[in-house]
Amino acid sequence: MDVVGFGALNVDRVYLVSEIPKAEEESYVIDVQTYSGGSSANTISALAKLGLKCGFVGKVGSDDFGRFLIEDLRGYGVDTKGVVVSEGRTGCAMVFVDRDGKRAILLDPAVNDTIKFDEIDLDYVSSFKVLHLSSFVCKVSWDSFKSQERLVEDFDGIVSFDPGSVYAKLGLKRIEKLVRNADVFMPNEIEVRELTGLDYKEGAEHFLKFCDVVVVKRGEEGCYVTNGRESYEVKAFEVKPVDTTGAGDAFNAGFLYGFLKGKNLKDCAILGNYLASLCIQRVGAKTYLRYLDKRYLPL
Repeated sequence: MDVVGFGALNVDRVYLVSEIPKAEEESYVIDVQTYSGGSSANTISALAKLGLKCGFVGKVGSDDFGRFLIEDLRGYGVDTKGVVVSEGRTGCAMVFVDRDGKRAILLDPAVNDTIKFDEIDLDYVSSFKVLHLSSFVCKVSWDSFKSQERLVEDFDGIVSFDPGSVYAKLGLKRIEKLVRNADVFMPNEIEVRELTGLDYKEGAEHFLKFCDVVVVKRGEEGCYVTNGRESYEVKAFEVKPVDTTGAGDAFNAGFLYGFLKGKNLKDCAILGNYLASLCIQRVGAKTYLRYLDKRYLPL
């Protein structure tokens, strides 16, 4: 088995709006669309579509949205044995996207935050080569966060970790156990600054104290990747963005796919940038997967 994800499972309600309003401002809705989401789930779905054997650990409510999310993962070929179904409401992300493809997100974590460690099948998780983590909101409960902390200490394979803005705002001290146990750390440039107060290159060097590989996603500038021995600035593919939702998750999938296929760091970054470029040309974090074919990867 190749990669198992552990993170939030959300239904994404995407509102295409004239502009994203600030406090006391108004704008109008152009269209509303519903998609499956969750950062790690987006990445795992893409890896499965590329032919890797993938699974997922998460939690959904016993409602229509929960069933929708499980069936969606299965549709991409993801094993859902690790997904817990419980009483309660399935998580939801309300995503507001303006005409330029910029976004703002409101998260309703619901049952996402409540995965207890004893609900996780450790034998199932240990059957995978890579454990990929993404953030929980940690507003309903800290159970899921604490479960991640315990799991990374027991996992014998490779750990990849994308903290997302939610964990970055908690501060480095709070998430340090996750960072220290990560082999591949995948923040974006803003998150690096939030966690360290440093620019992306200096911040990446700081994280090399803990991690083997640090990948800093830089949006339209591409990415910076380093393992301490070699470092690369890799330019983004030039495309017109329609919706940037899930771009970082798509990047993670491309990078990890290359990593597992034995590609060098630069080629892994190119694959990450490529999947991100496909993602942002369509509305929804996973819409591009309908058209993704590994035969047409740039490497």
